[in-house]
Amino acid sequence: MELIRQRFEGEPSGSRKQTALYLAIRRLILDGELRPGSPLPPTRQLTSELGLSRSTLVRVYEQLLVEGYLQSRGGSGTMVSEALPVAAASHAPRGRLSGHGTSLSRRGVDIAQHANSNPIQGGAFVPGMPDVGLFPFETWRRLLSKHLRFEQRHLARYSHGGYGPLKAVLADYLRAARMMTCSPRQILILNGSHQAIDLCARMLCDDGDRVWMEDPGYWGASNVLRANGLRIDPIPVDDQGISLPAPDPASPPRLIFVTPSSQYPTGVVMSLSRRMQLLELATTHNAWVIEDDYDNEIRYHPYTIGSLFGQARSPRVIHLGTFSKTMFPGLRLAYLVVPEHLAEAFAIGNAELYREGRMIEQAALADFIDEGHLSSHLRRVRIIYQERRNALRRAIESRLGNLVSTTGGLAGLHLPYFFNQPLDDVALSQEVLDAGMVLRPLSMYYADARRSRSGMLLGFAAVDAASIEAAADRLCRIVERRLAREQCEVRQRPGLDRASAERP
Repeated sequence: MELIRQRFEGEPSGSRKQTALYLAIRRLILDGELRPGSPLPPTRQLTSELGLSRSTLVRVYEQLLVEGYLQSRGGSGTMVSEALPVAAASHAPRGRLSGHGTSLSRRGVDIAQHANSNPIQGGAFVPGMPDVGLFPFETWRRLLSKHLRFEQRHLARYSHGGYGPLKAVLADYLRAARMMTCSPRQILILNGSHQAIDLCARMLCDDGDRVWMEDPGYWGASNVLRANGLRIDPIPVDDQGISLPAPDPASPPRLIFVTPSSQYPTGVVMSLSRRMQLLELATTHNAWVIEDDYDNEIRYHPYTIGSLFGQARSPRVIHLGTFSKTMFPGLRLAYLVVPEHLAEAFAIGNAELYREGRMIEQAALADFIDEGHLSSHLRRVRIIYQERRNALRRAIESRLGNLVSTTGGLAGLHLPYFFNQPLDDVALSQEVLDAGMVLRPLSMYYADARRSRSGMLLGFAAVDAASIEAAADRLCRIVERRLAREQCEVRQRPGLDRASAERP
């Protein structure tokens, strides 16, 4: 009885008393603390002990009897069912990991060890986060309501490849905005870019196939591809984009993942010569290029950078786009544009693996684009984000000067700042977090430690210009203190080559 009382009192205070008692007894049984054949106290006895009505106790016992946790024998009272196995949970409590090696698959361990997603999704200086307060939600609600107002049975079912009118609108949009010629049939609607990358890996690759990834590059893509059993080869990025080596004829890449319009995280635009080299390599070695069109719509220059898909003469490019940055991340809608001969197979694979839906949101999105709301929203946020980007640049560069250098900045929602002196950016990021801000260390984006450079990835879109200036001032003070502390530690180390220590 004491065990039941203690576990009952330990249940969350918000639970109904009947539910709390049921959970307490069930947990005692599952954890092996009430073993098979153990008698339970009579309901009349528990009534006074727990301060519950007898009818409540009777209902709890009856529920556990129905579910098979308890058994009742005439004249012998109620006991834990003897048909239950002796619980092993007392040695390893359920819901807790006793260690990656015994609780997860090799794939699960690898995913957990390489995880870099951030639970903090707002404030200074979270990268990749738009200001959702700028989005025209009133218009969005009206469009959703339009498709909810009447019975729309065709929107309540599974889809096959996505909502047809949305794909038709997207084909027109991509023709105008990205200089791409494609049919609606070549477009698939998916739930975010990670699902799109996962579909490409499953449909195009086998275990052990090689993937060339930009280095530094997007950790989310490499995690998805690695989870599919693919071998990641990090390829260095310079001021012209990915620096392509000559492939090994015996083991060429099956996939090449690139962000050509605004390389992530450096913001570099891939040069025309590199684009031509990449497309020629893909054709020669039968490799597939996944073109992640990251941040292209949010650009701060008047020129549209053409897509690789539109530039390719042979069908070796798959174009990936998303609405997470242009609209809001919680929408979780992305799209793939695939070569014509892959369209049906990809549509079947998408339906078989993920069971598509969300047709009402897709119908609203088709209207949102077709009525010009997306274009109007992008024109507005470009002006606001550019002001915030400029405020961040002024604040960082006026304070830190030659300590930092940056690349890109022509598009997107973040600025990368590389340190020109040795500085531990991982330790710095923790100090910044303790101060209530977010800084992503640039070193974490490198797969090859030999090429790794320290720095800061700073998002500016989700914070107004005045707040950016105040936050940047706090950030710069933390950087200066960290740098002074590390330099002092270097000077105090005996026998250290000072010149080598000062190289970035």
